[in-house]
Amino acid sequence: MHNPNPGRSSSLTARFAPKASLIATAALLIAAAPFAAWSQDKKDVSPGDVNYHAAPSALAGVPMVQSSNPKAPAMTQAEFDTARNIYFQRCAGCHGVLRKGATGKALTPDITLGKGTDYLKIFIAYGSPAGMPNWQTSGEMTEVEVDLMARYIQHDAPQPPEFGMADMKATWKVLVPPDKRPTKKMNTINVENIFSTTLRDSGEVALIDGDTKQIINIVKTGYAVHISRTSASGRYLFVIGRDGRVNMIDLWMPKPDNVAEVRVGLEARSVETSKYKGFEDKLVIAGAYWPPQYVIMNGDTLEPLKIVSTRGNTVDKQEYHPEPRVASIVASHYKPEFIVNVKETGKTLMVDYSDLNALKTTEIGTARFLHDGGWDSTKRYFMVAANQSNKIAVVDAKEDKLVRLVDVSKIPHPGRGANFVHPKFGPVWSTGHLGDEAISLIGTDPVKHKEYAFKEVAQIKGQGGGSLFLKTHPKSTHLYVDTPLNPEPGMSQSVAVFDINNLDKGFKVLPIAEMAGLTDDGAKRVVQPEFNKAGDEVWFSVWSAKNKQSAIVVLDDKTLKLKAVIKDPRLITPTGKFNVYNTQRDIY
Repeated sequence: MHNPNPGRSSSLTARFAPKASLIATAALLIAAAPFAAWSQDKKDVSPGDVNYHAAPSALAGVPMVQSSNPKAPAMTQAEFDTARNIYFQRCAGCHGVLRKGATGKALTPDITLGKGTDYLKIFIAYGSPAGMPNWQTSGEMTEVEVDLMARYIQHDAPQPPEFGMADMKATWKVLVPPDKRPTKKMNTINVENIFSTTLRDSGEVALIDGDTKQIINIVKTGYAVHISRTSASGRYLFVIGRDGRVNMIDLWMPKPDNVAEVRVGLEARSVETSKYKGFEDKLVIAGAYWPPQYVIMNGDTLEPLKIVSTRGNTVDKQEYHPEPRVASIVASHYKPEFIVNVKETGKTLMVDYSDLNALKTTEIGTARFLHDGGWDSTKRYFMVAANQSNKIAVVDAKEDKLVRLVDVSKIPHPGRGANFVHPKFGPVWSTGHLGDEAISLIGTDPVKHKEYAFKEVAQIKGQGGGSLFLKTHPKSTHLYVDTPLNPEPGMSQSVAVFDINNLDKGFKVLPIAEMAGLTDDGAKRVVQPEFNKAGDEVWFSVWSAKNKQSAIVVLDDKTLKLKAVIKDPRLITPTGKFNVYNTQRDIY
């Protein structure tokens, strides 16, 4: 279970103090060796990582059947439903939908029943050095809620429903059929310089004109859009919400808007389109967290065509895992293949989409737990973070094989990463980390810089942990690194910028939130640097709560001076921004 506000004090206060009997029990349990062994098997979990996994699951409101275990403590239906909602809001991201364990430990009855309610209450209330938050003493849960959760995790986990073809077809809508769409661009917008901007908590994306800095349209989408992807032609924009809803936006319309939508599951993160020659714009693929599966769709209408489950055995212990979530997906430039990364099993799947009736998949064992990544500068090698293994897996898309597992620092989180030419090591790809301030540089040139290829050639130090994205551009000499999940406001509200040609000089801090000129007391987290098409501007989201003012700050990349601030009441919780041209061509 994870704390969405890791910066809060963990000291015991009178307001949240448990009863004397609970304190006495705590003293006994904390002194017990079994408690220490159970709680400290995974040390040095950073506040940034805790905060990252605390995002609410889209499954919190999905109807499920109570699964009562006769050996577990009694719960009413109302208590069970309340506890289930808390679990999916705060705990599922770490412990898994079925409580089989992911980033955190398994919490299944075969483990929890033997611990007992009092033991579990202490563990939930006080947390552990292994990264379990102190839910009660931090004030995030009441004593009543802690008691509910201690009893709830002794019951069998309720399983969400499956989501098959009939379910998908019931959600599928073609709002504008292909034959009713424009045959040429019907607007004067510089489409290639549009920024698709996630408005996380309003269930929308803002399409912002990169030239004029004006909002073109606010498009209704799924909840908390995770990514935006551009079709090979650059005409269509695809976005996916955490609730599994995929939207297809036609950028040629007089006012770009939705033309089709479908829901591919109950919770999801990834979407991509076919890019190989001859298959441009033909297919769309989306991956789900629940059910654990990926879906291939028609590229014109989002009609679901093929569903493939990802349930299977882990790459390390060869144990069966019932909910291996689909993390990142990219489209190969070398073959008609989608590269599908499966988180819990640690497998990278090279899915040949040339014949959906005879689907061929090459399974590459990489490492757990796969997350996000991006291409090297040649777009041959896909660099994907196995973030809980502290590794980057290098996958050769031409040969369909694992090149190497590269050890990096704590909990790599690259987004797509950043490619640039190092004065000594030649072409490198880089990643920041949730767990510490390290920025890892990995050599990517096996021809002219063979001695450095696919090794961590250097580490530079940024502001701190809690980094989600770093970015540069082929026309830029700067590397920007955000730290939005760092508990220190000074770090979460600013970015570090490095001179690529003089990395040893260290970084300069840019006070992006201060530049935004927001007047309220919002969190003002600065997240995801993104370049415009020309590569001479870099955009940052200043992300505050839904009821607070947010903004987008635009800097001149050459001078690092403020160029524009975009403020609008409709910019609710802006986070990710995806430039159409750069996303279409995998430029980062």
